[in-house]
Amino acid sequence: MHRDEPVEYEPTSVKAVLAEMKDTAELLIDLSYSAVLHGSPDLAAEVLALESRMDVLQLQARMSVMMAARSPEDVEDLAPVLGVVGAAEKISDAAGDIAKVVLEEVGLPDAMRAALPEAVETLVRVPVADDSPYVGRTLAGINMETETGVRVIAVRREQATGKARWITNPDRETELRAGDALILRGFDEGLSEVYEAASGEAYEPPASPEPAVADLERAVDSIVLMKNMSELAVDLAYGAVLFDSRGVAEEVAELEAEVDALQSRFEAWTLRAAAGVDDPVSLRGLVHLASATEVISDAALEISEGVLRGLEAHPVVAEAVEESDEVIVRTVVAPESGLAGATLGDREVKTETGMRVIAVRRGRREEGDGRADEEGARDDPAAAEDGNDGETQDEDGEWIVSPGAGTRLRVGDVLIAKGTRAGAERFTALAGSPEEFDTN
Repeated sequence: MHRDEPVEYEPTSVKAVLAEMKDTAELLIDLSYSAVLHGSPDLAAEVLALESRMDVLQLQARMSVMMAARSPEDVEDLAPVLGVVGAAEKISDAAGDIAKVVLEEVGLPDAMRAALPEAVETLVRVPVADDSPYVGRTLAGINMETETGVRVIAVRREQATGKARWITNPDRETELRAGDALILRGFDEGLSEVYEAASGEAYEPPASPEPAVADLERAVDSIVLMKNMSELAVDLAYGAVLFDSRGVAEEVAELEAEVDALQSRFEAWTLRAAAGVDDPVSLRGLVHLASATEVISDAALEISEGVLRGLEAHPVVAEAVEESDEVIVRTVVAPESGLAGATLGDREVKTETGMRVIAVRRGRREEGDGRADEEGARDDPAAAEDGNDGETQDEDGEWIVSPGAGTRLRVGDVLIAKGTRAGAERFTALAGSPEEFDTN
């Protein structure tokens, strides 16, 4: 949206607008960092297009909230909703700033891609050609993810009005059309196959020059870590609002403080590295990245601030989170569940259900559980290597954020997970119990 483009009030559901803002903000985080890490102007341009859409959404949300306020009591109830709207807009602006590092050549080492860990997947934008075999077929019919390991995380579709419509987190029934722009996530081998089938052109991954900056790998690792922590903070913030959980909100505050510390250390590294390169200006984009990441974590804290202050979240916010494309669910490990006593890796929870467990709150440990966990940790090297697992030290009620494959679950553990609506049903069935515990 151009800043001078008028936006008129339209009767719009606040819940629907908030849900779209949530999905858009999460997609923006993914796209913006991928644009930088993979040096992709195409992805960066999509970020700015989405940021423009967010500008419209936040204005519509504010108008709808003001129309809904009919009394001083309504104003008090709806004020936190405006806070959530403002936080999503901050995330959007920060993502736009990250994308401009690529588009405006603010200054970034050319060898960023060469320093990426091999385990980091690539995001690619590809247009669907008129003669593509994908045209007119659903994602279920194409079976892309199973056959190639590549997932369509978003679709941009031009409308008859000339405006683009975004489909975030498309599902099995999403039908692809000629002219669609697909955002793909995967590794180069699978991406090459899908890219050629969609566009009719060969996929050419960006060249990977040798790193010219000493210890650039560590810098990239720090960027990826800050990105992951900020993204997790946003997920947990929405979870805190959805479940009115002070415990989850406090974890958001902890993550925000950790990102602040990482930003400070990263900026210090950049300044020291500048003394050893021919063109110090080439590192300016790294400072921009660190600053924008800190803004995203701050926005996450703003989303959960009402919970931290003991204010009840307006129901419309929780309903918007529930109706967004990627849902957040909470369930409890039941005694008869196959998860009881197993690690997340043992049961391949993410593969089996499509859900990512973003937090675990420890249930009450039964007598003998500590010994069993200790033995399990010795038998499972992955558990010992995962710094977030720590089964032998977890206390009742303790939160574990971003649990790893070695995290061993216990009866009564409260799990918060994120994924598709269909995946949520499989996940709750696997846990074997509806929510029945307080997570505050």
